[in-house]
Amino acid sequence: MNNHALIRNISRYISLTEEEISIFESFWLEKTLKKGEYLLRNGDVCRYDNYVVSGLLKAFYINLENGNEEILYFSIDDWWASDVDSFSRQKPSIYNIQALEETKVLQINYHSFQKLLLKIPQLDKYFRIILEGYIGTLQKRIIYNNIYDAEYRYFDFLETYPHIASRVPQYLIASYLGVSAEFISRLRKKNKSS
Repeated sequence: MNNHALIRNISRYISLTEEEISIFESFWLEKTLKKGEYLLRNGDVCRYDNYVVSGLLKAFYINLENGNEEILYFSIDDWWASDVDSFSRQKPSIYNIQALEETKVLQINYHSFQKLLLKIPQLDKYFRIILEGYIGTLQKRIIYNNIYDAEYRYFDFLETYPHIASRVPQYLIASYLGVSAEFISRLRKKNKSS
């Protein structure tokens, strides 16, 4: 199993012994998603926490009023992709997670995750740090959506997430930012001509 990237990610925050690494590795399953395949569907319970080894995922819901796809987040290599609320409460998800390209993930199911935290208690600290980062990103997005115009948010997205911006179609970035694809196109033309 290819979990070296996940071990490296964890070791940025906590230290694990060789024995703990061996225990840790025994809890994870590897899954490969083809482009277009769903990791999670709206209405299903998020049974797994997912670490993205390689690839690209989008989390989205369908706006019932207009039928549009609303992007919640993207996940790329060395990121996590789960519905935190659905996973932690084991209740149905309100959104979908789909592969935008072939994607390899490491998965741990809810019950195994609870056992893993009992066996290696310091992983609590690691997952708390990951959750804090996720919450901080959500807070920033809410604040930016409330106080900055779409142009500012677009260029901030390009600066903050260049690895995503280079791999995701413009219409999906537009959906993430809550603007039209035409608006993004006009911004790009304006920026090239300046």
